Amino acid sequence: MIFGRAIVSELANAASAVFTVLFSIIFSVGLVRIIGQAAGGRVDNQAVFELVALTALTWLPIILTLTLFISVLMALTRAYRDSEMVVWFTSGRSLTAWIGPVLRFAWPIIVSIALLALFVTPWANAQIDESRDRFAKRDDVSRVAPGRFIESGGTDRVFFVESVDLKDGQVRNVFVSMRSQGREGLIVAAEGIIEVEQNGDRFLVLKRGRRYEGTPGKLEYRTMEFDRYAIRLETRADQPIGERRAKTLTLMQLMANPTQLNLGEIMWRSGLPVVALLVTLLAIPLAYVNPRVGRSFNLIAAVLLFALYLNVLNTVQAYVQQGRLAFGIGVWLVHAVVLLLVVVLFLRRVHMQRWVPRWLAPSSRLVNRHPANAA
Repeated sequence: MIFGRAIVSELANAASAVFTVLFSIIFSVGLVRIIGQAAGGRVDNQAVFELVALTALTWLPIILTLTLFISVLMALTRAYRDSEMVVWFTSGRSLTAWIGPVLRFAWPIIVSIALLALFVTPWANAQIDESRDRFAKRDDVSRVAPGRFIESGGTDRVFFVESVDLKDGQVRNVFVSMRSQGREGLIVAAEGIIEVEQNGDRFLVLKRGRRYEGTPGKLEYRTMEFDRYAIRLETRADQPIGERRAKTLTLMQLMANPTQLNLGEIMWRSGLPVVALLVTLLAIPLAYVNPRVGRSFNLIAAVLLFALYLNVLNTVQAYVQQGRLAFGIGVWLVHAVVLLLVVVLFLRRVHMQRWVPRWLAPSSRLVNRHPANAA
């Protein structure tokens, strides 16, 4: 059908524009956030772009779902605004005839969302967690970013170095603030080197510096000059990575260990392609434009309804993970309500011109009561 191919082409053009905008926003926000974390010493500076790309992968299912929803809304809203729907209806076609072309356009994207949610997103989350864990388990000096104040893993020391040469283990112009048994210590040194003992212990050996030690609020401070001063580093590089979160487990691992947390994660992953399908169908009756109200009203209402759908699904997932709702109920409850809403809206647009029958409307009762006035 020529008109069906035209619908698919228009939906594809709208979807490409919407996806570009949404992905650019998410990527920019993620880039700024992770750069801020790298500047604060919470993630590895060398893994910034890797973390941004992996984070964008985790957001792709939601971005694609919202792309489907908005593109269908935009295409049908334009058809209503340009009176194309009037021609469509007067030619004997129903609103339900849009379902075929819309689903023909949407099914590859829905399959992609399912693959991303079930397989790609858990892998990306696992890579993000492993990168953060590896960085958290590095020794204190290896985590230092030159020119930044970085807190140690034990939160009892703050390091500042002007430059770091990790290959040779050299640091220059070092400042260390230490806290121990209620006493504060400050150490400044011109340079230092990382030394490893035979038992594997690592030490930061500072050279040509001073140490100031005392209790805050008191005047009793000691000053000591040294040619060589060793600080034992908190080294955790060889420790195993901790227990993985449910978001990082594969589907087979979740099914093999059906705890409450894992069941909630299964419910969320399996629900995303269902959400994409239902919101795509929901956009068809929601796209109706009343010329007296304007175009923006239905778009705002539709986006709010989409956000409500995801938030309620997220809440039900939390209830399942907390054991307050059975998995067998939570996995279909929200989707069933939305499916019922889709059916009701289609019935409203196809078979009913108004929510209340005319013979029950107050104006109709007034006309029937005074037929002479009506004439």
